[in-house]
Amino acid sequence: QVQLVESGGGLVQPGGSLRLSCAASVTAFSIYNVAWYRQAPGKQRDLVASLTRAGIINYADSVKGRFTISRDNAKSTVYLQMNSLKPEDTAVYYCKLWDGYSREFWGQGTQVTVSS
Repeated sequence: QVQLVESGGGLVQPGGSLRLSCAASVTAFSIYNVAWYRQAPGKQRDLVASLTRAGIINYADSVKGRFTISRDNAKSTVYLQMNSLKPEDTAVYYCKLWDGYSREFWGQGTQVTVSS
């Protein structure tokens, strides 16, 4: 059974930083594409950033220049470094792994709240 466990969320003031982690219990982590999504109350779940197994990175326009996605294949972990946080970044953040065929896995989510 594959499990993704996110951590690192919390309450931060505007302008602050957080680093989210997503640890995966999966064989051959390096073959998977990885991504972070977020969902604010009453809104749909949106892509924040993705990083393919080939190293191609994509960011939502709203986070470009502020967020950085990375991965450590040796630790089977995905990271999201979030800087210059804004109140509109408040959401539950989810990590996702997918192989581009039939396997797709989601974490349980971690809450990020940006407020003074």
